[in-house]
Amino acid sequence: MHLDKYLVERFFKATDVAVLLLFTAFIGVLMLPFIWIYDPEVTGLNPGSMALIMLSGVFYMSAMLLYLRALQFEEASVVAPFFQAGPLFGYVLAYLVLGETLTGRQMAGGGLIICGALIVSLRFGQSVKAFKVRLAAQMLACGFIMALSGLIFKIFAIKVEFWTTTFWMFVGEALFGLALLTIASYRQQFFALLRRNTAALLSINASNEIINLSGGLGNRYALLFAPLSIVQAIGSTTTLFVFAIGIVLSLCFPRVSREDLSARELVQKGVAAGLVAVGVSLVTR
Repeated sequence: MHLDKYLVERFFKATDVAVLLLFTAFIGVLMLPFIWIYDPEVTGLNPGSMALIMLSGVFYMSAMLLYLRALQFEEASVVAPFFQAGPLFGYVLAYLVLGETLTGRQMAGGGLIICGALIVSLRFGQSVKAFKVRLAAQMLACGFIMALSGLIFKIFAIKVEFWTTTFWMFVGEALFGLALLTIASYRQQFFALLRRNTAALLSINASNEIINLSGGLGNRYALLFAPLSIVQAIGSTTTLFVFAIGIVLSLCFPRVSREDLSARELVQKGVAAGLVAVGVSLVTR
């Protein structure tokens, strides 16, 4: 998330962040031949299944677009907690479709996670209008679409096979990227960015995409062994890492990341992170 924020601030201030997703799509395309060599049976699915899995990839990219647009205007530590809405959406979807259920304690933990996400979005001592309605709407939509993507992925990863499902999800992401390239303004911005910042943009973004790819694959693989909402809730520890890393970067590398380190902000974010930690502890019991 901090690398995303750095890329957005340095290279995408005057550019639509949708262009950044072209790099995500490109990395997915690079992975396709390796997956096919590892598992030549990936092309054995029926067209309907392929289409649904590709839709999961399109949903994932749509959620990432909402996330990146939120990151253009907010600190990483403010955006991150909103991902915690994902477990609640995941619980409802998995209950309705897969019949997965959670205990009362786990649901209480999910409630604490959402409280943490809401607290970090408030500005105490200011008017009610200080509540960031636009940010909340964007990130809640992001969480729902991400949960829907995860649900489709889990259904087919269990029914078919993990790498086959991953292959067609990457195809869906590539189709999303191709659709962006058909829009003239995005295409022009993409090539203009590459011409101006070729080495820096490719090296930093390549590292970022490899990190995202590794984390994404780990998260999806975990879906084979645990309920959707549990996997998403464990991923809620993102908030704690973003908060801690943001402090270190602001103190040691202020040109890379600039978090608000006022006493009030630190207490507020610390309380929110604490609620998330307790919520995760309850959810995973």
